[in-house]
Amino acid sequence: MTLDTLLPSIRDCRLCAGTIPEPIRPVLQAHRSARILIAGQAPGRKVQASGVPFDDASGERLRDWMGVDRETFYDPARIAILPMAFCYPGKGKSGDLPPPPVCAETWRETLLAKLPNLRLTLVIGQYAMGWHLDTPRRTLTETVRNWRDFDAATLPLPHPSPRNNIWLAKNPWFGEDLLPHLRSRVACALEA
Repeated sequence: MTLDTLLPSIRDCRLCAGTIPEPIRPVLQAHRSARILIAGQAPGRKVQASGVPFDDASGERLRDWMGVDRETFYDPARIAILPMAFCYPGKGKSGDLPPPPVCAETWRETLLAKLPNLRLTLVIGQYAMGWHLDTPRRTLTETVRNWRDFDAATLPLPHPSPRNNIWLAKNPWFGEDLLPHLRSRVACALEA
């Protein structure tokens, strides 16, 4: 199966029907030539409604962290955006519910195998870290703080949500040390 046949199959997926809010609308972005992979959690309500990945305040912050504009960010030939679940999982007590595992179990390995040109993977949040990192630390903070311990082509990040403003304020090393490195790695990965 090629990426061109796989993507419509994913967009037509209804594995979670009856377990997540309707309408079911898988949201992702991928192209065989993509150089950067953004491995996130799952779309939020606003993204589910628009069908555009990171089409919210989190996306604005993530683009700023990466040092890229909207045109670059939404160019699938440059950046693939593959959350752990492709649909909005619903609301929980303290935020969105976790991504249903069936999505990653069904699609992720096959999809990643169709992206041979990746140079950098940004691993956002604990669920993506659990899948993409060989040895995530005990907490998200420990994992992100120890970003230098991971493969040079992989960077763990907290979620760029405004809900994480307190985390960002408590961890100034993130902006001082990791963000300049992130911007440099993104620029290098996007170079022709």
